[in-house]
Amino acid sequence: MFEALSKGFRAARNRLKGLQEIDEASLEPALRDVRLSLLEADVELGVVKRFLERVKGRVVGETIRTEIQSKGKKIKVGPAERFIQACYDELTRMMAGEGPAIQYLPRPNPTPILIVGLQGSGKTTTAAKLARLLTRQGRKVLLVAADLQRPGAVEQLQILGERVGVPVFTLPNTSPVEICTKALEQAKRIKRDTVIFDTAGRLAIDEALMKELEEIKEHTKAQNILLVVDAMIGQDAVRTASAFHQRLGLSGVIMTKLDGDARGGAALSIREVTGAPIRFIGTGEGLDRLEEFRPAGLAGRILGFGDVVGLMKDFEGVIDEEKAERDAERMLKGRFTLQDFLEQLRLIQSLGPIQELIEKLPFFADSVPEGFRIDERDIKRTEAIVSSMTKRERMEPELFFKEPSRIRRVAKGSGRSESEVVELLHRFQFMRQVMQEIGQQASWLSKIPGLRELAAAHRLQEAVRTTGFESNPMMAALADQLLEAAVAGGGTPSAKSSPRPSSRQIDREKRKKQRKMERESRKKSRR
Repeated sequence: MFEALSKGFRAARNRLKGLQEIDEASLEPALRDVRLSLLEADVELGVVKRFLERVKGRVVGETIRTEIQSKGKKIKVGPAERFIQACYDELTRMMAGEGPAIQYLPRPNPTPILIVGLQGSGKTTTAAKLARLLTRQGRKVLLVAADLQRPGAVEQLQILGERVGVPVFTLPNTSPVEICTKALEQAKRIKRDTVIFDTAGRLAIDEALMKELEEIKEHTKAQNILLVVDAMIGQDAVRTASAFHQRLGLSGVIMTKLDGDARGGAALSIREVTGAPIRFIGTGEGLDRLEEFRPAGLAGRILGFGDVVGLMKDFEGVIDEEKAERDAERMLKGRFTLQDFLEQLRLIQSLGPIQELIEKLPFFADSVPEGFRIDERDIKRTEAIVSSMTKRERMEPELFFKEPSRIRRVAKGSGRSESEVVELLHRFQFMRQVMQEIGQQASWLSKIPGLRELAAAHRLQEAVRTTGFESNPMMAALADQLLEAAVAGGGTPSAKSSPRPSSRQIDREKRKKQRKMERESRKKSRR
């Protein structure tokens, strides 16, 4: 999603590795990498200049401490880490807004939220997404269809309202201003505490549009005025936000289509140029693909740190914790079926685009080659194969090896080859065996802090090698990172007899693995 932004920061960090102090001469090439990356991502020129000046002012001439204390432990840092920390702080600061995303009035007064924007930016769909999000947060929402300009806009909102379980209010043969005024009265009658107005847009900003919106704002006393902008229009999004902010006094911006071919520059520019912060972001077509904007999370993803908090929020929305615990315990005892496998695939798909999910993992960008993409069609093909099996076959995969004709039937039913079905079955059997062995070791290793995680990490490394995934840089790097995390974090009682590897040894091993990955990648590209 933010590849154009991220690559410049990665290049700058690599340039500064190994330095003891940052001066202007050593910093200039790194700043040039970042400058080119920001401009390529369509960040406004003035914003780029101010950002780089602030970062430069924070790090030039500063003596970098080689060690810092964190939670009682010493951690090595250098100029590269200090530079990235300064970038992270400035990125977060330039995107952060003050106060909550929505300013609610005390109940029972309904809180009006005015959705504005140009035609085609996704206002109507965004209004429904916002209604769903606020409903899940405990608000009682009323949607108002006040867009009488675009044919079908009222009907579209009514259909979306049904899908998210929110009532829609409109009046025929009347003005948008009157509809919005009457909607507040209706909200009080049916005890709705939040009213979202879907207003009309135009292909360009014009006086008639702005005058109508100003009248609606005046009659509804709306303090929450959210502009919907399309991230794919780049700097035009910034100019649009500036024009609306001058006339209406925006409380925030909702940026849509960040999952598309958006370079992400508008996300960095809008707050800095207009003063109106981003409050929500849309990352997909589904009505659940709207989330509250977190500057720290976006800054972390741009810099390659991932967004663990955002990842956990994704999981919280779809996972039943009690069921997950029961399933995990059963799987570790070896009772892992193809039905469980199918449920896990569908769970992953319900979290949204898999590439976006993976990008939220910490240091994902450092673990895979540049331009790495996940083909979601592979998961669809796997799901088709498992879905073509009977319930008994999913519960007893051994039937396929006893009766090979079942393999031919599943291959035909899923539109895949017999070899693909066999390959899936072999990988599933190995996966089940690994889980069972981890579960058996965990029964007694769990008494020793850290060893359970270490055993699991070793088992994952072994799985990567024996299943042929070692040529996949992402899988190999993930296994290595889990092993290093287990080694670094597992403090065993017998620390003297089992000394922890030094950071230098771990770095050396990481470099070896990196060189090996690069060689494998070059071999693969030659083929």
